[in-house]
Amino acid sequence: MPTISCFFGIYIMMHVREHAPPHFHAEYHGQEALIHIQTGEVIKGVLPPSALRLVEQWRTLHVDELQRNWDGARQLIIPKKIPPLE
Repeated sequence: MPTISCFFGIYIMMHVREHAPPHFHAEYHGQEALIHIQTGEVIKGVLPPSALRLVEQWRTLHVDELQRNWDGARQLIIPKKIPPLE
């Protein structure tokens, strides 16, 4: 699964040919959550609250890029890198 961003030990990944709804994977210290691109809802899994807050900050900054990556991945285009949270 391609890593599209990494910040503060959090890895953001997106599968090619992923199932709906549009989402990305966030992993932090062995914990993983699937995050809805548009709403930020945790679809599945868990992250520590502090990591989840950082992921949400990053998601709100990059929601359009995430959606473009999702749309491309559905057509077997490898997702592009997205700048990290600084």
